[in-house]
This record gives sequence, C-alpha cells and structure tokens, in this order.
Amino acid sequence: MASVERRDRDGVRSWVARWRGPDGRQRKRTFPRKLDALRHLTGVESRLLDGSYVDPARGRITVGEWATKWYAGRVNLKPKTLASYDSLLSRRIRPTWETTPLCRVEHSAVVTWVAEMRADGLSASRTRQAYHLLTAMLNDAVKDSRLSRNPAAGVDLPRLPKAERRYLTHQQVEQLANECGEYRTLVLTLAYCGLRWGEAAALKVRRVDLMRGRLDIAEAMTEVNGKAVFGMPKTHQVRSVPVPRFLRDDLMVQLAGKGPDDFVFPSPAGAVLRVNNWRRGCFNRAAEQVGLAGLVPHELRHTAASLAVSSGASIKGVQAMLGHASATLTLDRYGHLFPDELDAVAERLDVARSRSVVPRLCPEGTVTPITERALGH
Repeated sequence: MASVERRDRDGVRSWVARWRGPDGRQRKRTFPRKLDALRHLTGVESRLLDGSYVDPARGRITVGEWATKWYAGRVNLKPKTLASYDSLLSRRIRPTWETTPLCRVEHSAVVTWVAEMRADGLSASRTRQAYHLLTAMLNDAVKDSRLSRNPAAGVDLPRLPKAERRYLTHQQVEQLANECGEYRTLVLTLAYCGLRWGEAAALKVRRVDLMRGRLDIAEAMTEVNGKAVFGMPKTHQVRSVPVPRFLRDDLMVQLAGKGPDDFVFPSPAGAVLRVNNWRRGCFNRAAEQVGLAGLVPHELRHTAASLAVSSGASIKGVQAMLGHASATLTLDRYGHLFPDELDAVAERLDVARSRSVVPRLCPEGTVTPITERALGH
C-alpha cells in the first residue's frame, strides 16, 4: 500500500514516499517536503492505474549502455546504415551523453546539444541525423519501459538547404554520353532508366533481358569504409525497369563477350566500378567539357524522371521505374514536373456538363401569351 512517512535523522526531517510496482516489489523515494512526496505518490498511483508506470531503476541505465544494447539489435539494417549509425554514436552522441542516465536526459539539454553541433560547423543534414538517432534510441527506451516519455521529442532542427536540381535535356544527355567515350552506354542507362549508382554498378549480365527490354534490379552495391558491399536495392524490393528501344542496341554491344555473372559496367580491371574512381577518371571532365561543370551522377536519375514525365509517363509509372516505396514519395520529389492540369480539369467538367445536361424547357402553363393588351394596344 502506498504511503508517506516522516523521517528524522541527524536533526534533518525528510519525507519518504513508498509504493509497490507492478512486480510487487516495494519502491521508495525521499523528499525534503511532505507536499512533494504526496504529489509524487499521486503521480505514481495515476501511472500505475493507466499502465504508463515506469520503474525508476530501469531508467538509471546510462545512454552509453543503452546505445550499446540498442545498436546490437539493429540486425536488419544495411551495412552502410549501420556504419553511419556507428559514426554518429562515436562522434556525436557518446561524447555528450555517454554517462548520462536515461532518466536524466532533459529536453533543454537536447536543445543545447543540437545548437552546439551546428555551432561546431556540422552540416544541417548531419545534425538532423544525429538528433534523429538519439530520438530513435529514446523512443525505444519508452517502449522498453525505461522512460515514460521521450525527452528529446519536439526539438526545433536546422532547416536543410534547398538544393536546386538540374534536369538535362535529351541533347545534353547525348553530348555528355558521347564525351564519356567507352562509358557512353552507362550514361544513357542512368539517364533513361533512372538507376541509382549502386544499382548500375551491381548490375549483372543475367539481369538484362533485351528481348523484353527490361533490366531486373535485384542487387545494389554500397561502399562501407572503402569496401564494396552488395545487398538488396534501397527499398528491399526487386523491380523491373524498362529499356527504351534505342538503348537496347547499345546494351547488346556492351554485353558482348561477357558471362552471365559479369558486371554490365565493370571497372577497367573487370571489378565493380566505384563512383569516385569513375568521376575522377571520366565523368567530371566530360561534364565540364559539355558545359555541365559540377554535375553529379545522381542528377542523371533526376533527369530520367524528368524525361519520363515530359514523355507522358504517369506518376505510378515513374514510381515503378525509380523504385520508390510509394507514389507519394515520387510526388514529393518530382510532382512539380507534372503539368498543371487544373485548367484542363475545368474544361473537361464544362464539356461533360454540356453533353449530359438536357436544356430545361419551361413547364406548360408558365408562359404568359403576349396579347395586344399586354403590348398596350
């Protein structure tokens, strides 16, 4: 049974709140004032009733200890994501929060931590990543009944700078592809099929079906700490990407003499092609030569979306080609490329109404005949 008891020790008076947790074990906490003890006990009893009670002892684990347990459970994440988490934990989270008990993490301290990262020159993107990682850990601490709420929730974050996307025209793609020489077909594939770099680098000959005009995207390559790691595509789903007819002849030449498990676009040594090596050895120079200095390979994926939309592709079609998890994501990123159909909608409604509505005739007896008297004669 919950109670508040007075304690006098060495001339100092205090008040001890006692209660039993859901496991039946007794808990206690000491306060300098009786009012504080009573308020605490009232809150404990309320949380016991609504099921939100958290054993204070479970929240005394430090953020560093919890981070170790939490990280060990991320078995389904991709190696690149795990490497990013590991870097954020060691460089941004542990230095500040390592010895802080979970129950001692305060909202104001998280606000200060975010501000300090920005003041140290960390990018807005990386600052947000560090914050979201801490928030995810604390959310799971709530689920694990170590915290009653997430103290990091609701912190204002730095805004991401708006990056202006560059969409190439058909002519610019052709010029760039020609300037890339032996990698001409790779540039065309990126610009017309919308593959991510890792998907193009991992593409094997057996995944190319020129009869159907399809590329089966079932694998992707990422670089983790300088090593090439192969796994599922970003959305963990295999997809089939259409190949324009003009590109099939180029791909046929590209596949000549290769075995089923060879890379379609290998490095000069026949290994997987690394993006940084390709940029330094070919792409950057070619882009500069055709007046596209600063272009990055991923902008060819944006170009693929733009060219597909301009050719009349639907949102669902673009989503399928790019491998987005949802049409909403496609709209968020490329919705501005689709033509504004508001005027067209109004025109179609007008035509539909004029075709379906029968002109109204005046009911019999409602028309007053024009007589000589009515005309004043």
